[in-house]
Amino acid sequence: MPELIHSVEIAIPPKALFPFVSLPSGLAKWWAEDVTEVGGGAELGFFDRSTVYRLRGLTLAPPATAAWLCESGKEWALTRLIFHMAAKGSATELRFTHEGWREVTPYFIACNTTWGALLHRLKHVAEGGPPRPFFTRSGVSP
Repeated sequence: MPELIHSVEIAIPPKALFPFVSLPSGLAKWWAEDVTEVGGGAELGFFDRSTVYRLRGLTLAPPATAAWLCESGKEWALTRLIFHMAAKGSATELRFTHEGWREVTPYFIACNTTWGALLHRLKHVAEGGPPRPFFTRSGVSP
């Protein structure tokens, strides 16, 4: 099965990074403005909720791993989002994997590009920048 893999170094320790990738409130700081906590998981709305992804926590092993199962979406359903964090001096090496895709499609390719941008937004916010989700309620932030 195809998967997307990204890696980025973030200048904070894993313990400080973990809430940004493991809690709905953390996801709202860098990923999507429209994030709701739902039954121990998260619901993320995009483009005025024309697309909604429901995520259920799979693995929470602080400060090393946070994994989510996507329960909705035509191509995202049953895919897994895995954030693995390893200390690198006083920083964190974040390895992100979006696995379980059924096939390579134009949307899969577009998601690869988007995840790269998202992880750089995460880096900016985690390193002290102001919260600025990549996706606003109605589109993409500038």
